[in-house]
Amino acid sequence: MHFVLVHGAYHGPWCWLRLIPELEARGHRCTAVELPIDDPDAGAAVYANVIGEAVDDPSAIVVGHSMMGLAIPLVPERVGVARLVFLCAFLPQPGSSFNELREREDIEPNRDLQHVQFTDLGEDVWMVGPDTANELFFHDATPETVALSVPLLRPQAYRIMRERTPLTAWPAVPCSYILSRNDRAVDPTWARQAARERLGVEALELEGGHSPFLTRPGELATMLDGIAIASKEGI
Repeated sequence: MHFVLVHGAYHGPWCWLRLIPELEARGHRCTAVELPIDDPDAGAAVYANVIGEAVDDPSAIVVGHSMMGLAIPLVPERVGVARLVFLCAFLPQPGSSFNELREREDIEPNRDLQHVQFTDLGEDVWMVGPDTANELFFHDATPETVALSVPLLRPQAYRIMRERTPLTAWPAVPCSYILSRNDRAVDPTWARQAARERLGVEALELEGGHSPFLTRPGELATMLDGIAIASKEGI
């Protein structure tokens, strides 16, 4: 199976470096997409175009992490895919921007961050500070993983959050949702409910925080392998 791996906000293809060998060991092929996340003019449709270019056969499974749950539902109208997997991800609502959803729904867990470090670089492009990144993304990671990951983070444009989603209806493609029970960026309680209401599925669950591809790559790969097997069997 071909997994197309789509990083979330502030990240890049590097974030999948521990997951890819695990998936390859299970017989899968992987492509890690690089999105123009620092482009202030790029929103969900632009991201979906880039993701679609990485899909080279209709049996591909597209995995979108975090913010890119807002982009991957647009991919099937561009190119055939077998399944969408939302990993610790936001889910859009046709007719709304995600910022509007955040005002209506408890999407982010109740948390008191010790560090709130976000720098406005202009044109609604932001950079997250290292201590905040550690708290939100890597709180259950080893010091070595944090030291590897934080310097590789890059600015994120927030057009995708403030624009009304281009999604007009959910695609007729099978979907899966994977959440982390101790996620500090996406509320697991919200994720369970949203997966049922918007995708019609029960979320699969991992222990740990927002970045299981770095902290639990073997467990995540086993879960994705199971999803691939189910897709082949038409489940």
